[in-house]
Amino acid sequence: MNQTLTPPDIAIPLRDLRFNRDAAQHPRWWHGGDPVATAFFNALSCTFPAGEKFFMDSVRAYRRSVDPVLQKQIGGFIAQEAVHSREHAAFNKLAADSGYTVATLEARTKRVLDFARTRAKEHQLAATCALEHFTAILAHELLATNGRDMDAAPEDAARLWGWHAIEEVEHKAVAFDTFLAVTAHWSGLRRYALRVRAMILATIILVVTMRANMADLYREDGLRGPRIWWRTLKFLFGRPGMLRRVTPAWLTYFRPGFHPWQHDDRAVLASAQKRLGIAAAI
Repeated sequence: MNQTLTPPDIAIPLRDLRFNRDAAQHPRWWHGGDPVATAFFNALSCTFPAGEKFFMDSVRAYRRSVDPVLQKQIGGFIAQEAVHSREHAAFNKLAADSGYTVATLEARTKRVLDFARTRAKEHQLAATCALEHFTAILAHELLATNGRDMDAAPEDAARLWGWHAIEEVEHKAVAFDTFLAVTAHWSGLRRYALRVRAMILATIILVVTMRANMADLYREDGLRGPRIWWRTLKFLFGRPGMLRRVTPAWLTYFRPGFHPWQHDDRAVLASAQKRLGIAAAI
Protein backbone atom coordinates (compact mmCIF):
# COMPACT_ATOMS: atom_id res chain seq x y z
CA MET A 1 0.00 0.00 0.00
CA ASN A 2 1.19 3.55 -0.74
CA GLN A 3 2.26 5.51 2.32
CA THR A 4 2.83 9.22 2.72
CA LEU A 5 6.40 10.34 2.15
CA THR A 6 5.65 13.98 2.91
CA PRO A 7 8.56 15.40 4.95
CA PRO A 8 7.46 16.31 8.49
CA ASP A 9 9.18 19.70 8.25
CA ILE A 10 7.12 20.93 5.29
CA ALA A 11 5.02 23.96 6.25
CA ILE A 12 1.94 25.07 4.30
CA PRO A 13 1.55 28.67 5.48
CA LEU A 14 -1.02 31.24 4.46
CA ARG A 15 0.67 34.19 2.74
CA ASP A 16 -2.02 36.77 2.06
CA LEU A 17 -0.08 38.50 -0.71
CA ARG A 18 -1.55 40.89 -3.26
CA PHE A 19 -0.10 41.64 -6.66
CA ASN A 20 -0.52 44.27 -9.37
CA ARG A 21 -4.04 45.51 -10.13
CA ASP A 22 -2.93 48.39 -12.40
CA ALA A 23 -3.58 47.67 -16.09
CA ALA A 24 -1.19 50.49 -17.05
CA GLN A 25 1.67 48.35 -15.71
CA HIS A 26 0.52 45.24 -17.57
CA PRO A 27 1.04 45.32 -21.36
CA ARG A 28 -1.21 43.20 -23.57
CA TRP A 29 1.75 40.95 -24.48
CA TRP A 30 3.15 41.18 -20.99
CA HIS A 31 5.66 38.34 -21.36
CA GLY A 32 8.45 40.18 -23.15
CA GLY A 33 6.22 41.18 -26.06
CA ASP A 34 5.87 37.51 -27.01
CA PRO A 35 2.29 36.56 -27.96
CA VAL A 36 3.00 32.83 -27.54
CA ALA A 37 4.44 32.99 -24.02
CA THR A 38 1.74 35.48 -23.07
CA ALA A 39 -1.00 33.22 -24.46
CA PHE A 40 0.37 30.15 -22.66
CA PHE A 41 0.42 31.76 -19.23
CA ASN A 42 -2.85 33.65 -19.76
CA ALA A 43 -4.54 30.44 -20.90
CA LEU A 44 -3.21 28.62 -17.85
CA SER A 45 -4.19 31.41 -15.48
CA CYS A 46 -7.75 31.33 -16.80
CA THR A 47 -8.08 27.73 -15.57
CA PHE A 48 -7.13 28.66 -12.00
CA PRO A 49 -10.13 30.44 -10.44
CA ALA A 50 -12.55 27.56 -11.09
CA GLY A 51 -9.80 24.95 -10.83
CA GLU A 52 -8.58 26.02 -7.41
CA LYS A 53 -12.15 26.02 -6.07
CA PHE A 54 -12.65 22.48 -7.37
CA PHE A 55 -9.43 21.37 -5.67
CA MET A 56 -10.45 22.97 -2.38
CA ASP A 57 -13.88 21.36 -2.43
CA SER A 58 -12.56 17.91 -3.31
CA VAL A 59 -10.23 17.76 -0.28
CA ARG A 60 -12.58 19.64 2.05
CA ALA A 61 -15.10 16.82 1.59
CA TYR A 62 -12.74 14.50 3.51
CA ARG A 63 -11.29 16.89 6.06
CA ARG A 64 -13.08 15.26 9.00
CA SER A 65 -12.19 11.74 7.85
CA VAL A 66 -8.40 11.97 8.20
CA ASP A 67 -5.89 12.25 11.05
CA PRO A 68 -5.15 15.60 12.76
CA VAL A 69 -1.83 16.11 10.96
CA LEU A 70 -3.46 15.76 7.55
CA GLN A 71 -6.41 17.87 8.70
CA LYS A 72 -3.98 20.71 9.43
CA GLN A 73 -2.31 20.25 6.04
CA ILE A 74 -5.72 20.35 4.33
CA GLY A 75 -6.41 23.62 6.15
CA GLY A 76 -3.16 25.06 4.81
CA PHE A 77 -3.92 23.76 1.32
CA ILE A 78 -7.36 25.38 1.27
CA ALA A 79 -6.00 28.68 2.58
CA GLN A 80 -3.25 28.81 -0.04
CA GLU A 81 -5.55 27.83 -2.91
CA ALA A 82 -8.11 30.47 -1.91
CA VAL A 83 -5.50 33.21 -2.26
CA HIS A 84 -4.28 31.72 -5.56
CA SER A 85 -7.82 31.87 -6.90
CA ARG A 86 -8.22 35.51 -5.83
CA GLU A 87 -4.89 36.65 -7.24
CA HIS A 88 -5.32 34.87 -10.57
CA ALA A 89 -8.81 36.33 -10.92
CA ALA A 90 -7.14 39.74 -10.54
CA PHE A 91 -4.40 38.74 -12.99
CA ASN A 92 -7.04 37.60 -15.48
CA LYS A 93 -8.81 40.95 -15.11
CA LEU A 94 -5.60 42.63 -16.26
CA ALA A 95 -5.75 40.49 -19.40
CA ALA A 96 -9.40 41.46 -19.83
CA ASP A 97 -8.51 45.13 -19.39
CA SER A 98 -5.95 44.75 -22.19
CA GLY A 99 -8.69 43.52 -24.55
CA TYR A 100 -8.96 39.75 -24.14
CA THR A 101 -12.32 38.07 -23.56
CA VAL A 102 -11.12 36.06 -20.58
CA ALA A 103 -14.62 35.35 -19.29
CA THR A 104 -15.05 32.87 -22.15
CA LEU A 105 -11.87 31.05 -21.14
CA GLU A 106 -12.77 30.96 -17.45
CA ALA A 107 -16.25 29.67 -18.30
CA ARG A 108 -14.74 26.85 -20.38
CA THR A 109 -12.91 25.49 -17.33
CA LYS A 110 -15.98 25.91 -15.14
CA ARG A 111 -18.12 23.85 -17.54
CA VAL A 112 -15.62 20.99 -17.48
CA LEU A 113 -15.38 21.03 -13.70
CA ASP A 114 -19.14 21.33 -13.26
CA PHE A 115 -19.38 18.00 -15.07
CA ALA A 116 -16.58 16.55 -12.91
CA ARG A 117 -18.61 17.49 -9.83
CA THR A 118 -21.32 15.03 -10.92
CA ARG A 119 -18.88 12.14 -10.42
CA ALA A 120 -18.23 10.25 -7.17
CA LYS A 121 -16.25 12.17 -4.55
CA GLU A 122 -13.37 9.70 -4.77
CA HIS A 123 -13.17 10.37 -8.51
CA GLN A 124 -13.16 14.12 -7.94
CA LEU A 125 -10.31 13.68 -5.46
CA ALA A 126 -8.40 11.51 -7.94
CA ALA A 127 -8.81 14.22 -10.58
CA THR A 128 -7.47 16.77 -8.11
CA CYS A 129 -4.45 14.55 -7.42
CA ALA A 130 -3.71 14.38 -11.14
CA LEU A 131 -4.09 18.11 -11.74
CA GLU A 132 -2.09 18.96 -8.62
CA HIS A 133 0.72 16.83 -10.04
CA PHE A 134 0.63 18.94 -13.20
CA THR A 135 0.82 22.18 -11.25
CA ALA A 136 3.58 20.85 -9.00
CA ILE A 137 5.86 19.72 -11.82
CA LEU A 138 5.29 22.95 -13.73
CA ALA A 139 5.98 24.88 -10.53
CA HIS A 140 9.20 22.95 -10.00
CA GLU A 141 10.43 23.93 -13.45
CA LEU A 142 9.57 27.59 -12.90
CA LEU A 143 11.54 27.56 -9.64
CA ALA A 144 14.45 25.29 -10.60
CA THR A 145 15.57 27.63 -13.40
CA ASN A 146 15.98 30.52 -10.93
CA GLY A 147 13.17 32.45 -12.57
CA ARG A 148 14.57 32.40 -16.12
CA ASP A 149 11.15 31.46 -17.52
CA MET A 150 9.86 34.79 -16.23
CA ASP A 151 12.89 36.98 -17.00
CA ALA A 152 10.96 38.79 -19.73
CA ALA A 153 7.89 39.44 -17.57
CA PRO A 154 7.17 42.54 -15.47
CA GLU A 155 8.61 42.14 -11.98
CA ASP A 156 5.25 41.87 -10.26
CA ALA A 157 3.94 39.26 -12.71
CA ALA A 158 7.13 37.24 -12.27
CA ARG A 159 6.74 37.42 -8.50
CA LEU A 160 3.09 36.32 -8.72
CA TRP A 161 4.01 33.20 -10.69
CA GLY A 162 7.01 32.51 -8.46
CA TRP A 163 4.93 32.78 -5.28
CA HIS A 164 2.25 30.54 -6.76
CA ALA A 165 4.89 28.00 -7.77
CA ILE A 166 6.40 27.95 -4.26
CA GLU A 167 3.05 27.19 -2.68
CA GLU A 168 2.13 24.56 -5.27
CA VAL A 169 5.30 22.69 -4.34
CA GLU A 170 4.70 23.14 -0.60
CA HIS A 171 1.24 21.54 -0.75
CA LYS A 172 1.83 19.19 -3.68
CA ALA A 173 1.10 16.03 -1.66
CA VAL A 174 -1.95 17.13 0.33
CA ALA A 175 -4.57 15.89 -2.13
CA PHE A 176 -2.53 12.74 -2.76
CA ASP A 177 -2.15 11.96 0.95
CA THR A 178 -5.88 12.55 1.38
CA PHE A 179 -6.55 10.11 -1.45
CA LEU A 180 -4.31 7.51 0.20
CA ALA A 181 -6.07 7.98 3.53
CA VAL A 182 -9.64 7.72 2.27
CA THR A 183 -8.91 4.73 0.01
CA ALA A 184 -6.83 2.85 2.59
CA HIS A 185 -9.43 0.06 2.61
CA TRP A 186 -9.16 -0.38 -1.18
CA SER A 187 -6.88 -2.86 -2.86
CA GLY A 188 -3.68 -1.41 -4.27
CA LEU A 189 -4.80 -2.35 -7.78
CA ARG A 190 -8.12 -0.51 -7.44
CA ARG A 191 -6.40 2.61 -6.11
CA TYR A 192 -3.76 2.52 -8.85
CA ALA A 193 -6.36 2.01 -11.58
CA LEU A 194 -8.38 5.03 -10.47
CA ARG A 195 -5.48 7.43 -10.17
CA VAL A 196 -4.03 6.37 -13.55
CA ARG A 197 -7.40 6.66 -15.26
CA ALA A 198 -7.88 10.07 -13.68
CA MET A 199 -4.46 11.22 -14.91
CA ILE A 200 -5.14 10.10 -18.48
CA LEU A 201 -8.51 11.87 -18.55
CA ALA A 202 -7.14 14.98 -16.83
CA THR A 203 -4.28 15.17 -19.32
CA ILE A 204 -6.59 14.96 -22.32
CA ILE A 205 -9.00 17.53 -20.89
CA LEU A 206 -6.22 19.93 -19.87
CA VAL A 207 -4.54 19.75 -23.29
CA VAL A 208 -7.84 20.32 -25.09
CA THR A 209 -8.75 23.20 -22.78
CA MET A 210 -5.35 24.88 -23.06
CA ARG A 211 -5.36 24.56 -26.85
CA ALA A 212 -8.85 26.09 -27.05
CA ASN A 213 -7.87 28.89 -24.67
CA MET A 214 -4.71 29.72 -26.62
CA ALA A 215 -6.62 29.60 -29.92
CA ASP A 216 -9.12 32.13 -28.57
CA LEU A 217 -6.32 34.43 -27.42
CA TYR A 218 -4.50 34.14 -30.75
CA ARG A 219 -7.72 34.88 -32.62
CA GLU A 220 -8.18 38.08 -30.65
CA ASP A 221 -4.61 39.02 -31.55
CA GLY A 222 -5.28 38.36 -35.24
CA LEU A 223 -2.87 35.40 -35.22
CA ARG A 224 -4.06 32.46 -37.31
CA GLY A 225 -2.68 29.66 -39.42
CA PRO A 226 0.14 27.14 -39.11
CA ARG A 227 2.88 29.68 -38.41
CA ILE A 228 1.58 30.63 -34.94
CA TRP A 229 1.03 26.98 -34.03
CA TRP A 230 4.56 26.12 -35.18
CA ARG A 231 5.82 28.87 -32.86
CA THR A 232 3.66 27.37 -30.11
CA LEU A 233 5.16 23.91 -30.61
CA LYS A 234 8.67 25.37 -30.44
CA PHE A 235 7.75 27.19 -27.22
CA LEU A 236 6.32 24.04 -25.64
CA PHE A 237 8.81 21.44 -26.88
CA GLY A 238 11.87 23.36 -28.10
CA ARG A 239 13.03 26.44 -26.22
CA PRO A 240 12.08 27.09 -23.47
CA GLY A 241 10.30 23.73 -23.84
CA MET A 242 8.01 23.85 -20.83
CA LEU A 243 6.14 20.67 -21.73
CA ARG A 244 9.31 18.89 -22.83
CA ARG A 245 10.87 19.63 -19.47
CA VAL A 246 7.95 18.39 -17.37
CA THR A 247 7.25 15.20 -19.35
CA PRO A 248 9.68 12.94 -17.40
CA ALA A 249 8.16 14.05 -14.08
CA TRP A 250 4.64 13.63 -15.48
CA LEU A 251 5.45 10.01 -16.37
CA THR A 252 6.48 9.20 -12.80
CA TYR A 253 2.81 9.44 -11.80
CA PHE A 254 2.18 6.15 -13.60
CA ARG A 255 4.70 4.29 -11.45
CA PRO A 256 3.14 1.95 -8.84
CA GLY A 257 4.05 3.26 -5.41
CA PHE A 258 4.40 6.84 -6.66
CA HIS A 259 4.32 9.68 -4.14
CA PRO A 260 4.83 13.39 -4.93
CA TRP A 261 7.62 13.79 -2.37
CA GLN A 262 9.74 11.09 -3.97
CA HIS A 263 10.96 14.18 -5.82
CA ASP A 264 12.31 16.24 -2.93
CA ASP A 265 11.99 19.95 -3.76
CA ARG A 266 13.03 21.40 -0.41
CA ALA A 267 16.32 22.82 -1.69
CA VAL A 268 14.55 24.39 -4.67
CA LEU A 269 11.94 25.87 -2.34
CA ALA A 270 14.55 27.41 -0.05
CA SER A 271 16.42 28.95 -2.98
CA ALA A 272 13.25 30.39 -4.54
CA GLN A 273 11.98 31.78 -1.24
CA LYS A 274 15.27 33.61 -0.75
CA ARG A 275 15.42 34.88 -4.34
CA LEU A 276 11.84 36.19 -4.31
CA GLY A 277 11.89 37.45 -0.73
CA ILE A 278 8.99 35.21 0.22
CA ALA A 279 9.09 33.91 3.78
CA ALA A 280 9.23 30.16 4.34
CA ALA A 281 6.48 30.49 6.97
CA ILE A 282 4.39 33.30 8.39
